[in-house]
Amino acid sequence: MLFHSSVRKELARSFGASLVVLVTIVMTMTLIRTLSQASRGAVNPQEVLMVMGYSVLGYLPPVLTLCLFIAIVGTLSRMYRDSEMVIWFAAGRGLSSLLSPLLHFAWPVLLVIALLALVVWPWANQQTQDMKDRYGKRGDLERVAPGQFQESASGNRVFFLDKDTPDNKSGKNIFISTSERGKETVTSARSGHIVTEGQDQFLLLHNGQRLESSLTTPGLKISEFEEFGNRVGGSDFGPEDKTPVKALSTWALITDPSAPNRGELAWRLGLALAALNFVVMAVAVSSVNPRAGRSGNLVFALFAFVVYYNLLNLGQNWISGGRTSLLGFMAALHGGALLAGLLWLAKQHNSWSVRSWRRKRARRLEPAA
Repeated sequence: MLFHSSVRKELARSFGASLVVLVTIVMTMTLIRTLSQASRGAVNPQEVLMVMGYSVLGYLPPVLTLCLFIAIVGTLSRMYRDSEMVIWFAAGRGLSSLLSPLLHFAWPVLLVIALLALVVWPWANQQTQDMKDRYGKRGDLERVAPGQFQESASGNRVFFLDKDTPDNKSGKNIFISTSERGKETVTSARSGHIVTEGQDQFLLLHNGQRLESSLTTPGLKISEFEEFGNRVGGSDFGPEDKTPVKALSTWALITDPSAPNRGELAWRLGLALAALNFVVMAVAVSSVNPRAGRSGNLVFALFAFVVYYNLLNLGQNWISGGRTSLLGFMAALHGGALLAGLLWLAKQHNSWSVRSWRRKRARRLEPAA
């Protein structure tokens, strides 16, 4: 049908423009946050773009949903303002008949959102977590950066050097603070370089001073040295940390239905169901009065989107805390949103109102002539 084809083309243009704008905003915000993490030492500066890419993949489900919602509301609102909906209604078609062309356009986007939420989201989180763990478990010498205080992998040493050489094997104005075995040691030296013997690495310091104190007994031991060797080994990987819930696969969440896993599963399924509900809600909220403001319904649509996703986050916390069940929350939120959208659509389709209801009731009560 020609009308359906023109609607889908306009939806595609609006969806593409919204996607470009929102993805650009998300990428900018993600880049700023990733650079902040890299400056704190939580992310490898050489992997900033990779971490940003995985983060953007995780944000795509709500971004695509919002783009689809804005495209439908914007297109239908424009049709109302330009009186194209009058032609549609004059042809004997109601508002609910628009669901067919809209769903025909939206089903590939809905499928992509479901795949991103159920498959790509945990995979991207796992890749990001692996990079952060790998960078966090690097060796002590790899942590040293000129002009910055850096903590060792075990957390019992703090390193500082003023500047280093291009080969990263030596430095000047070195400071090392160590706390282990009930003793605190502060070592400073004018220069130092790395010496490798077998599998071990040593930091050989020159022309320095060493202050040693005990945490249990008073006193301070001061010694000066011309050359002093300090063993600086690689980090101890130890046992693997527990994988975060958001990095677990969807199948793992289903097979291990603990409270946190059920909360994460509700979030992922909710992303897919919310996208479908927003298609129905968009048709209902797109009705505008041409004489009224043009952005009122769009502002209301964005407000509904924000409230819906805040309820998703709230439900995830409630399910993870054991305050509600998975099925009960899914039925209450998503089933209730779908029912409200369908009732609103039926109201718009049949022109239900309190005034018309009172008028019909008054006619029924009138005595027959």
